[in-house]
Amino acid sequence: MQRTLLAITTFLFAILTGIALWKHGYSGVLGHQFQNFAGGQVFADLVIALSLATLWMWHDAKATGRSIWIWIFITLIFGSFGPLLYLLTRKTNATKQAQAETSSRN
Repeated sequence: MQRTLLAITTFLFAILTGIALWKHGYSGVLGHQFQNFAGGQVFADLVIALSLATLWMWHDAKATGRSIWIWIFITLIFGSFGPLLYLLTRKTNATKQAQAETSSRN
């Protein structure tokens, strides 16, 4: 259920992002954030949230043996898509347990 909700969120966010980029372009999306203090606050909030998400991904990737660099790159270039895709491709505990059982049988 959680993975389905995450996939739906990512899909809907991709549609919203696509429309925004199509209508305003990359510079238009970012440019609005620097027109006043309200936009600057939203941008600062996004930077803080993505920094915290990146820090969590770093620790999680280290604990699970994943490479973090591609996720940092995606986050820096595409924002929230980095953490969303990281979570979508993260193995669940049930998947990890099934793989451990399979490898212990061999």
